[in-house]
Amino acid sequence: NREPEESVFQAIRETGTGCVAFSPLAQGMLTDRYLEGIPADSRAAGSSVFLTEERVREHGKKIRSLAALARSRGQSLAQMALAWVLRDPVVTTALIGASRSQQVMDCLKALENTRFTAEELSIIDGMADR
Repeated sequence: NREPEESVFQAIRETGTGCVAFSPLAQGMLTDRYLEGIPADSRAAGSSVFLTEERVREHGKKIRSLAALARSRGQSLAQMALAWVLRDPVVTTALIGASRSQQVMDCLKALENTRFTAEELSIIDGMADR
């Protein structure tokens, strides 16, 4: 969701404050977990109001396209999503919602490649929800 960039980021820059990206992995949708469908033990298969089977299916093509882009950058989908969120200095924190220590370690690798080419940003921009 790009709404904060359009509505809030300028005010954050003007006041010299920062912001926290809430759910930058879209409740887990921007991880490799849903690339091959919806696992029975996943949040989307359960009773989540934020991440549903329908939502995963609706965005499946975008998710797979973004995952391919991430692989071309040498990253997992989650790592690329976090690098993208953190590319703007107004974002001072990203809440990843990890439930296991290995997820934290994987997400930290996002910091190894936070630069995006103009072409990569254009591809991502073309898929982002507004």
